Amino acid sequence: MTAKEDAVYKAKLAEQAERYDEMVNAMKQVACELTEGELGVEERNLLSVAYKNAVGARRASWRVISSIEQKEQEKDLPDHVKIIQEYKTKIEEELEAMCNSILDVLKNHLLPNSGNDEAKIFYHKMAGDYYRYLAETATGEKKDAASQNALGSYETATELSASLATTHPIRLGLSLNFSVFYYEILNQPDMAVKVAKQSFDDAIGDLDAVKEETYKDSTLIMQLLRDNLTLWTSENEGDDGDKADGAE
Repeated sequence: MTAKEDAVYKAKLAEQAERYDEMVNAMKQVACELTEGELGVEERNLLSVAYKNAVGARRASWRVISSIEQKEQEKDLPDHVKIIQEYKTKIEEELEAMCNSILDVLKNHLLPNSGNDEAKIFYHKMAGDYYRYLAETATGEKKDAASQNALGSYETATELSASLATTHPIRLGLSLNFSVFYYEILNQPDMAVKVAKQSFDDAIGDLDAVKEETYKDSTLIMQLLRDNLTLWTSENEGDDGDKADGAE
């Protein structure tokens, strides 16, 4: 077993054990040290799963702590709020470090070695996603910078995605996440609806031609796009802060 095969196997074990930080370490080694040229599709997906889950756990923690913080502030409990804010800062630092880790891998290893449009779209979408996660928790100039970097990455991926079928899961997933970025980060619901609706309408028109091996993934993302469109265009939204469905 080569060093690369060993690291990939360790990543798969870590995934089964739901030890995603260790999965991240293994796949980062594969991407940065053990691969000449570009990653294979399986390796690319393992890297994505690793970071998605490692960062996702911290995003979920941040949302829980932020909710508790708000409730304690309403109760006027400053001692509790101080402890909560210190803890939240720790989570934010972990999240920022993890996002910057994958953004560095994308910039310095994966994008320079990607030789086809599908890989480039996948990686630019990933960059957009992790800049979006940074923007979720940042404030001020850091939030503005992360938002602009996310926008640029999503726009580049969108331009390249014209080479993929309208029903391709990567293209649909890009539209899903880009539309959520417009809605939740930039507070531009009209653009969110425009991106989601265009993607859904284009895909529904080509649904008969979707490949059998991607049909399940494609239709699932289309359903998420439609759910968000229903939420965003509803005249009776119960709460302007309702979260969009499905985006990674």
